[in-house]
Amino acid sequence: MNRKELEERLIEFAVISAEIINRMPNNKFANHLANQLVRSCTSPALNYGETQGAESTKDFVHKMSVVLKELRESLNCLKIIKRTRYYHSESPIHEALSECDELVAIFYKSVQTASNRNNATDRKSLHR
Repeated sequence: MNRKELEERLIEFAVISAEIINRMPNNKFANHLANQLVRSCTSPALNYGETQGAESTKDFVHKMSVVLKELRESLNCLKIIKRTRYYHSESPIHEALSECDELVAIFYKSVQTASNRNNATDRKSLHR
């Protein structure tokens, strides 16, 4: 998967989440969850753009880790929403949970790979 495709998936995840957020009931707990999800579901797409301008591998790893952190937060928020049954249509919740879970796996592996690459580079520079 290339950068543009991944960026599109992050944007689409935010759009799917927006549908869920906009149909949540108006009560304190649901509003808190909706507000939390607004921030965490949009952040990955916005922060992913920052990774493209990373100044070093270490900076890239840090920026990708922020994306991963926000995706994990979104995943947990969606799980809570599903369990509270605040959202009555199952399809968007399942779609959002599935996509978020896949994105977490992709970004986890990317962070791991970039970290290993960065550590290998650091070890090489120590031996010079």
